[in-house]
Order: sequence, then C-alpha cells, then structure tokens
Amino acid sequence: MSGTGGPSLMDSLFQRTLDDLIKGIRLHLPGPAQSTFISKSLDEIRREITSTDLHTKSTALQKLTYLHSLHHFDISFAAFHAVELTSSPSFLHKKTGYLAASLSFRPSTDVLLLLTNQLRKDLSSTNQHEVSLALECLSVICTLDLARDLTPDIFNLLMSSKIFVRKKAVACLLKVFSQYPDAVRVCFKRLVENLETVGGAGDNGTMLAATVGVFCELARKEPRAYLPLAPEFYKILVESRNNWVLIKVLKIFAQLGRLEPRLAKKVVEPICELMKRSEAKSLVFECVRTVVSSFYEYEFAVKLAVEKIREFLLDSDLNLRYLGLQGLLLVAPHHLWAVVENKEVVIKSLSDVDRNIKLEALRLVMSMVCDDNVVEICRVLVGYALKSDPEFCNEILRSMLSTCSKNVYEIIIDFDWYVSLLGEMARIPHCQNGEEIEYQLIDIGMRVKDVRPELVRVGRDLLIDPALLGNPFIHRILSAAAWVSGEYVKFSRNPFEIMEALLQPRTNLLPPSIRSVYIHSAFKVLSFCLHSYLSFEKGASSSPPNFVDIEPGFTYSESEQEFTETDQATSSSALHKRDTFTQESIANVLTLVITSLTPLAESHDVEIQERVRNVLGLARLAQQEISCHNDQKEKMVDKADLKTSIIIRLINDALSEDFGPISFSAQERVPVPDGLVLEENLSKLDSICADVQLPISESFSLVKPIFLPADGDSISNQQNEEESETSAAESTSLLAEHRKRHGLFYLPSDHSKDASSSFPPANDPKQRDNDVDDLVKLTEESLVLKRKPNLSRPRPVVVKLDEGDRLPIAVKKTDENDDLISGAVRDVLLGNEASSHSNNLSGRRKGKSHSKDKVENSETGSSSKRRSKHRNHGKNVEENENGEKGKQKSGGKHKSRRRADGGVDVAVEKPVIPDFLL
Repeated sequence: MSGTGGPSLMDSLFQRTLDDLIKGIRLHLPGPAQSTFISKSLDEIRREITSTDLHTKSTALQKLTYLHSLHHFDISFAAFHAVELTSSPSFLHKKTGYLAASLSFRPSTDVLLLLTNQLRKDLSSTNQHEVSLALECLSVICTLDLARDLTPDIFNLLMSSKIFVRKKAVACLLKVFSQYPDAVRVCFKRLVENLETVGGAGDNGTMLAATVGVFCELARKEPRAYLPLAPEFYKILVESRNNWVLIKVLKIFAQLGRLEPRLAKKVVEPICELMKRSEAKSLVFECVRTVVSSFYEYEFAVKLAVEKIREFLLDSDLNLRYLGLQGLLLVAPHHLWAVVENKEVVIKSLSDVDRNIKLEALRLVMSMVCDDNVVEICRVLVGYALKSDPEFCNEILRSMLSTCSKNVYEIIIDFDWYVSLLGEMARIPHCQNGEEIEYQLIDIGMRVKDVRPELVRVGRDLLIDPALLGNPFIHRILSAAAWVSGEYVKFSRNPFEIMEALLQPRTNLLPPSIRSVYIHSAFKVLSFCLHSYLSFEKGASSSPPNFVDIEPGFTYSESEQEFTETDQATSSSALHKRDTFTQESIANVLTLVITSLTPLAESHDVEIQERVRNVLGLARLAQQEISCHNDQKEKMVDKADLKTSIIIRLINDALSEDFGPISFSAQERVPVPDGLVLEENLSKLDSICADVQLPISESFSLVKPIFLPADGDSISNQQNEEESETSAAESTSLLAEHRKRHGLFYLPSDHSKDASSSFPPANDPKQRDNDVDDLVKLTEESLVLKRKPNLSRPRPVVVKLDEGDRLPIAVKKTDENDDLISGAVRDVLLGNEASSHSNNLSGRRKGKSHSKDKVENSETGSSSKRRSKHRNHGKNVEENENGEKGKQKSGGKHKSRRRADGGVDVAVEKPVIPDFLL
C-alpha cells in the first residue's frame, strides 16, 4: 500500500503515463467531471514526484508540465524536483527537467541558484545536445546572477567548432546582455567575428542568421552605437543570398539610415537592386518598407517602391493586398501622390470581404483627411458605414470621431456641419459609439459658442424621435442632447416643444442616470420659459430677456456677445416672442410638468427624486402665483416685484452661466502650500473644530433685503440688516481666531495684512463688483483667438487650454540596461573599454568577490587581464591607471549611471563611418 511519504512499488509499476493522462482528459467532457479527473490526477502526481526512482519522477513531471501548459496549474511545488532531474545522466530525464524549469521558473523561484552549477556543467559537456538544452533553458530563465556566473562559459562556446552549438550560444547572448550588460565587454568582439563569417564548413546560413538576428534586436533599442558595424552589414547586404538574413539586415539599415545620410546614399542602390531581381514577396516588401520609411528622399527609389506596392494591391492574394495597403500607409506622410494614384483601389478595399484589408484601407483613408477634404471623405465613409456589418460600421465611426476631434477639432472649419454629422451618426442603426459622441457634443458646446444654435437644433431632433429611446446604445447620446437642449435653451425656436420631448411617456425606457439628466434639463427649460414670460409681461424697457429666436437673418458676433439684425426683423421677432410666451402657454407647460413628474416624486432613485421635487416645487410655486393674479387682475400688480418673480430670475441667472472646458491636469497644477500636511482622512478635523461654535441662522433668504420691499416691513428689514452685520462680524472674528489656532489647514494668504482683514464677509457689496470684473477679464483671456481667421470662410472661435486638453501621455523612458549595453558597445568598438571598464562597474561588484573569482579563473588572454582589473576594483590596476582610483571609489555608489561618461559623449557620427562611405 502507498504511504504518504511516496508511492509504493505497485504504484510505480502501474503508473499512468502522459498518454494515459491525455486520453483520460479527453474522455471526460469539460465541466465537473473533467475537473474531478484532473484533481485526482494531480493528487497522484504529487505522490509520484516524491519517488526516488528517476523514471517515476520524470513521468510525473511530464504530466505536471502538460497540465501547467494547457490548464495553467501552479507547479512551483515541483521546482526542486525539476532541478534534481536536470542532473540525471539520462538525456530524456534531463530534457524533462530543463523543460519544466523553462516553463515554470521565475526570478523569484527559491531553487533557481541551485541550477547554476548544473548549467555550467552541461555547457561544458561534449554532448552538443546537452549543451543545447542548457542554452535553451538559460535563454528563458536567465537572471543577473546566472548571466554573471555563466558569461565565461558562453564566451567559450562562441568559438565552438560545432555550428549547432555556436548558433544557440549567439542567440542566448541577447538574453544575457539584457540581464548583465557587462557581458558585452567580454563577448561582443567574438559576436562580431561570427558576423563576419559568411558561409563556412558545415554552415548553411543558420550561423549568420542567428548573429544578424541578435544585432537586429540590439540595434532596434539604440541604433547609434552600431554605426561602426555598417561595413559588415553592407557586405552581407551585397553578398548574402539568404532572404531572412537580408530582411534582418534591411531592418538594421532602416534604423541606421536615419542617423547617417552618407550611409543612406550608399545602400539605397543595392536595396533597389534587391527589389528588382528578388521574387520573394517578403523580401520585396521589406525593401519597400525600408525605402519609404528611411530613404524617402530618394525619388527614384520611392517610385520603384510605389510600383511594387501597386503590384501588391492588384494581386489576387489577400495577404499581398494587405501588405500593399500597409506600404501605402507608410509612404503617405511624405509622398501623398502615391496614394492619389491608387485611390480607386483603396476605396474599393473598403468593401473587401477580408476584414483586415478593410481596416487597413480605412486607416489609409483617414490618414489623408485634412481641413479641405474632411467633409467629402466623411460623407463617403457614412455611406459605407450604413451598408457595412455592425463591427466594421463602428470601426468607421470610431475612426471618424477620432480623426475629426484630433488636436481640439483642428481640421474642422464648419462646426455646424460637424454637429449635424454627429446627429447623423447617432441615427445609424449599428452605432455603438454613444459615449464618444456624447462627449463631443457637450465638449463642442462648451468650446465653440457659434455652434450652439445648431447644437440645440440637432439635440431637439434627437429628443423628439421616440424610436431612439428604445436603442440602449444611444442612450448616452440622448443624455447629451437633453443636456445641450436645456443648457442652451435660449437658442431654441420652440422651448415648449423641447419640454414635451423631455417629458414624453417613453422616457421611462431610459436608465435612471439618463432620465435624471432629462429631468434636470426640464428644470432649466421651465426656468427659462417662466423668466421669459415675466420679462415680456413687464415690458421690453425694463430688462431684455435672454431668449433669442434664431432665424436666417441673424448673425452672432463673438466679440460683442450680441445678435444683430435689421430693425424691421427685430420688431417682428419681438412680436413673435410675445406670442410665444403667453399666459395660456405657460399654464399648459406647468400642467404638463406637474402631471408628468408627480408620479416620480416618490422614485426609489435618489437622483430622480431630488430633481423631480425641484422641478415640481418651482412649477407649483409659479402656478400658484399665476392663478392668484388671474383672480386679482383689477389690482394690476407688477409681477416683477413679486417674490416668485425674484426667485425665478435668480434661478435663471444661475442656470445661464456658461460652462467652459477644464483641463484634465487642472487639479494637478494647484501647488501644495508649504507646511500643509494632507491626512488620509479628515477625522482629525472633528476634534479640531469641536471647540468652535458657529452662529446658527434661523432664516434663509435667496436675495438681499433691498430686493424685497414691502409695506410695513422697513423696520424688520433694518433689524435684519443689523443682525446680519453683527453675525458677519462674529463670523469674521471666529474665522480669524480659528485660522491663528489651526493655520495648518488653511491656504497661505498673499496679503501681508492681519488675518482678520484677509477674509472679508461673504457677499460684501464692495467686493462684489471687483469679483465680477475679474471674472470678465478671465473670460476674455480664455477666449483669445489662437489663429488668424480666414476672411473667405471664417472659422469660429474654439476655446483651447494652454495644455492639458488631453490626458498626459507618459513618456517612455529608456531602459537603464539598454543604456548600459549601448555604452559598452561603443567602448568595445572604439577601443575605450580598457579605461572605462573599471569606472563603469566599480560600484556594482561589491559583496560578490566569490563569484568574481570563479569567472576570473575561467577567462584567458587579454580578456582575463581586462576582467581581473575590473574584479579587483582598481587594487591591481597598472601604474598608468593609478590616477583613476579616486574617481572609481567616489563613483561606486552611483552604479551604472556613471558608466562610461566618456564613452557616451564620444562623437561617433563622423569618425565611425568607414572609408567606403566617403
């Protein structure tokens, strides 16, 4: 019987193999049955893997590796057993152990360092397959410690007589360099020597392919350091017949050509020759990509590349047509004529059966959009969106929205057209971009004042269509339509029509968050209608209303903030306004509001309930006053002097304030005052403010006492004024005392006066006018034109912020190891490694003398001499380097940041280019 310590002999004899496990999993359908079988299998594996028999352990690890690869089970508990199998003399057991280590080991694996000696042993093996296993595993699990300890062994393998081993050692160097940049100084020269081997005994091009592949990856991160190797790459470009090697070399030249014009002049002709004679489509496309991305200044090369692109576009193979569209996308920024020549093919590709081709064609079309053709291109794309499948339809709409809104609508001249386009997008059956359309409708309304009349018209058309309420994908668009219709209701032709659309019965199909916006917009429309009605009743001489009737004859002046029209049209418009806001129409609106919203007053959604009660409170108050004056017409009471009229005017004035765009980084720009300590919560403020008793006001008024004159109330008004002044003085003194006691929680004042004078009472009449003037100045400054308008077709003012109209983009920082690698490469290629090697690594080697000595003993020749200087940290440095000891010690704490300051500053542009380029 099997015990808990390990499997019995019978378990080992009848152990299920990996094939049995796979068959068992396939016999059980996915679900509980399969999960149960896998759980039982894992229990068996846990017992089997503790066996002392290596064959049993190997079979268990095979099954565990399979489950980890396909079902992602954690096999960290078997890490030590994997290390144990790697030391087995059997190649099959060793292979299983290395495979499990490659798949499951992480830098945090505890037993990772136990693998170091076994890797070193297998790297020195005479069996090339064991060496291959060790190199493949190291290239996956390599860490700083493993790379540092095994660099000498890989260095020896770079000159192995066995091509099979040498190419894998070269490929492994890429991982070693990334983990341990100092290995560049040891292995880079031999890596270059392998680059110079074009063909050899037993080499079918794989050795060169591996070496060029490593250089391609290294040059992609920091190409400037590899300019001195241009002659070797040029030789390969001219002599090699391996297409994959040539593709890698072309990628390298695409990077180097941007740094050295003379190099581009030298290699552009061989690249053109490759394009002409090669029949390999992959190589031809790489030549095209290299020319159009890096050598686009050579007209003859670009024309040849465009011809090849044309061949790709007309080919029947879908893959080649896709590559042709990609080539056009690359050539478009510098040679737009190439796209114009093939525009028919591009437009037809929008209807292709292959989705990838359609997406590439769409990207190509959007790359051509400018302010001159945006209207025409968007018209064509809307037509394609209507007849496309839902997925591609939304991709078209997403591309249009992204391109048109780029750089704060930089390419949009006619915003009336663009707002109409947004409304048209909302009506496309498959539209699922409601969130972006919602954002742009509101954003344009806040930034572009001239477009608000058209924006209200578009919003009204969306709101009155009851069919749109049943489409959940455009609920966000309807929310924006309701918001702009309420916020800019003064530009509406018929506010009563908007009110009916906002309160129609089918709005119960909307989610609560959207319906609350509808109700709040209804509050704005009601406030505007009541204020306009009261203003007209009082007469045009007292105070002009905010209502503006938009007709074709009107023109809006951004600078003067007013509408102008002929006198005759003005008089007729005034008569139309009087006819619109009649007592009967206002009574009907109030009845509609009360009838529609009363059932919602007890809604379970707090947002809806709060907004409904606000609207109903205003409606009932206005309805009561209007009905009261119907009974007392003979008294001819002036409505503007009534309390209700004052409240309505205050509400309308508050709702009439314009919203403006706010920078995403506005909060981040507020500096934290010196000495201010921000707590994680504000619980301490309760104890701080516990001893402060603020005066409690027994009454609340929306207006100043002077706004509500009434007979017999003058004495009470004077008393209220005296009480308010006393209360203000008490509040000011308490605030000053509290500021002195708890100044940590206050922002610092710019005034040098006493604290009591720095905080005047709220709503101080002396300060009020100054505050208004300051706000006017700030508004004028924020609306300054950023560009000169075109006199033939003026572009409306678009409010832009100085910065922060978009979320800040994190700048991609260069990896520190990449800098170390490029610096070491410069030192090796320019012959500076002897002097900079010690300075580079003096601070990184402390505390690791035991591993350094092992590496020292493994190295030979000049490399041994150079490494010994480094390992001893300058103690055994030659006499001519004694002067650098002090610098080495002082710079050790900065580690690699002080590496090769001289190497980085070396001017490589002219000296590194060989004579063959001159």
